[in-house]
Amino acid sequence: MGADGVAGSLGRAAAGKSVGRLLSATGAITIASCLGVIAAIAQSQSQPSGGEQPAPPSSQLPPISVTAPEVKRSSAPPKRSAGAGGARRQQAARQVQPQSEARPFMQTQDARTGTVGVYANSTSVATKTNTPLVDIPQSLSVLTKDFIQDQGFQNLTDITRYVPGVAVHQGEGNRDELVIRGVDSSANFFVNAFRDDVQYFRDFYNAQSVEVLKGPSALTFGRGSGGGLVNRTLKEADGTRFYEASAQTGSWGDRRVTLDAGQAINDNVASRLNVFYEGADAFRDFNHLERYGINPTVTLKPDDDTRVKLSYEYFHDERAADRGNPSQTPVGGASRFNPATPFAPNGDFSTFFGSPSLNKAIATVQTGMAIVDHDFGNGLTMRNGTIVADYQKFYQNVYPGNGPLLGAVNVADTAFNLAAYNHTTNRNNIFNQTDFIYKTSTGPALHTVAFGTEFGRQSGIDVRNTGIFPNGTNTIVANPFAPTYFGPVAFIHHFTGTNTDGVTAADGNSKYLLNIESAYARDTIEITRWVQLIGGARFDRFDNSALDMNTGINRARVDDKVSPSAAVIVKPIETISIYTMYSVSYLPASGDQFSALAPGTVILQPQEFEMEEAGLKWNINPRLLFSSAIYNLNRTNQPTADPNNPGFFFPSGSTVTRGFETTLVGYVTPAWQSSLAYAYTDARITSATSTTIVPGNRVQLVPYNQFAWWNKYQIDSVWAASLGIIYFSDSYASSDDTVRLPGFVRFDAGLFATIDEHWRAQLNIENIFNRGYWASADGNNNISPGQGRTVRLKATYRF
Repeated sequence: MGADGVAGSLGRAAAGKSVGRLLSATGAITIASCLGVIAAIAQSQSQPSGGEQPAPPSSQLPPISVTAPEVKRSSAPPKRSAGAGGARRQQAARQVQPQSEARPFMQTQDARTGTVGVYANSTSVATKTNTPLVDIPQSLSVLTKDFIQDQGFQNLTDITRYVPGVAVHQGEGNRDELVIRGVDSSANFFVNAFRDDVQYFRDFYNAQSVEVLKGPSALTFGRGSGGGLVNRTLKEADGTRFYEASAQTGSWGDRRVTLDAGQAINDNVASRLNVFYEGADAFRDFNHLERYGINPTVTLKPDDDTRVKLSYEYFHDERAADRGNPSQTPVGGASRFNPATPFAPNGDFSTFFGSPSLNKAIATVQTGMAIVDHDFGNGLTMRNGTIVADYQKFYQNVYPGNGPLLGAVNVADTAFNLAAYNHTTNRNNIFNQTDFIYKTSTGPALHTVAFGTEFGRQSGIDVRNTGIFPNGTNTIVANPFAPTYFGPVAFIHHFTGTNTDGVTAADGNSKYLLNIESAYARDTIEITRWVQLIGGARFDRFDNSALDMNTGINRARVDDKVSPSAAVIVKPIETISIYTMYSVSYLPASGDQFSALAPGTVILQPQEFEMEEAGLKWNINPRLLFSSAIYNLNRTNQPTADPNNPGFFFPSGSTVTRGFETTLVGYVTPAWQSSLAYAYTDARITSATSTTIVPGNRVQLVPYNQFAWWNKYQIDSVWAASLGIIYFSDSYASSDDTVRLPGFVRFDAGLFATIDEHWRAQLNIENIFNRGYWASADGNNNISPGQGRTVRLKATYRF
């Protein structure tokens, strides 16, 4: 390794230690503040000064409490509307509090977004300013905290099955990974609009809502997000007095406890603390998990125009990594015209094709955030946010792979092959975002101008070791009817592709650095009450370098890209919008995880995603939103292996996804909440990316048809019940279309009891009819079965 490489490595190591020390100090300060607040509150005899309203009678819609605006100078010039009708709707809903009442600390998150039950009226995630969903020219799903809690799910891969156009990728059994509109990604995850792109399983214990945006969103979020993205908005300290604890038990030895507590300390400080622990086994043999987290937050209000929000989170997730089952080779071999099917020995979906002692995935995440919001008056507001995050991630797998059939069960059902590896993917992230929103007018036209910058630094290591079995090679033959492996495995790093144990490629060993510099501007022009024009662009500089620790070679690449976006919204009446939009985003050739640069990738241009979408949104009533959209998404510059030059590629691969999506979300009647979703998705290969992934093939894991319908009915003031149905038509485990995953239907149900003002109980049953189905995959021979009937019982106490 050269002197520059050594210096760079030492610098990154020092930076990583600094990040760890900074997060530890931030966490200690924030936790101490919160614990002090909780102790003070526990001694307080004050009565609740806000909180959630009692359950509404079934004869009227649930109320939304919208706090009266604080008395201060105007933050915007006079105008016709906000978001073509948004301000008029909010003004109609606002109820002015009597002046004798104490002014609340700040507006609650639910009040700010008009959230009640399953319905959310607005969000700031898509546009960086709070905007009614009906006025956002993009397909967008908001999963509220009530919807998440009513489902009883705590994983992204569970909750997103109710979102149209989103399919679940297995993620090698160690991470969240989704396929949105035909684009697979393990990196398009965000938290409070900051990039959260390391590969791990997230939890919802501190989530206020989850937003799923469809299509390229580079103008707001930057690189990637070609098919869409997922953002978690966290609970914040808004001054509401709130104490709630829950305990859950259920199938597979599930045990989960949570605490959510906080309130205003005085007129200028509020605090909140979220804590959880969960441990469980699983329906799969030898599977288990243990995870826990703590998230204290503090909000400071130095004056009426400024908010400072501080947050620290420590999160740990440890579980068995499970890459699922192999496929069963048909007579004549698997092909596009003779596809294979997944293999379950004797129809038993619980059999584990791995090692009970060796398969594991461990993630420890520490995150510190500081966000400052300020209103300058005269229409100008500012938000500056910083996140510092430290990710420690390790996973290890014994799984079906290698051998003559790459892990598939042979035609005679007598043998298959196992492979093994482990992988360390630690990373440090630092991001700073500054956003300005300026509301003004030019003649009769009203403008909402957004502009800002983002600067980021991401550094880490990526080290992979190959497993060598007792036979001295990287694979071993096993019996598919007794596939669990109990023997030893030696995990060895291979520095070259010339080895005596059958390993023909060097194991990855990289230290990398990515610097991001971005700036954007967008103008939303309300020409009349009925027409809005939106246009904007974002400039991104991706400065990526990676030191190959096997060879000591440092490679670097810089990409400068401009991502445009434009839309037209027509509003024949205030509650209906008809829109068309165009957007573009880019993904650097180093990929989602950008952890290595090889001679063949360092010369490639970024992949490009280009989408046109047209849609309609209609607020049928004040708490019921209908949305529909058609779209065309083109992905180009995908690397295609050069058959005459191993390790090099042609940027000629491409796919196209065309589809239709529709949702109906909210209150159909005062007692009936519903979330109805349908998607038709045709994702196709249009230019070959390999000799087997050729034009006309369907993109992996994307069903033609997806349907989901969840309903909750309030029977009386005590009892409520829910019923959900999920349908996925068939799909393929990979884009070579040689292993078919059959379609499936699943039913879920829930029963809810509000016992008194303090106690609630909840019973959820997932997969009521215990139907066996194949839920996801990571290639042709790592196919995950869906979970059998699962029961969860939860009791919640509000202090």
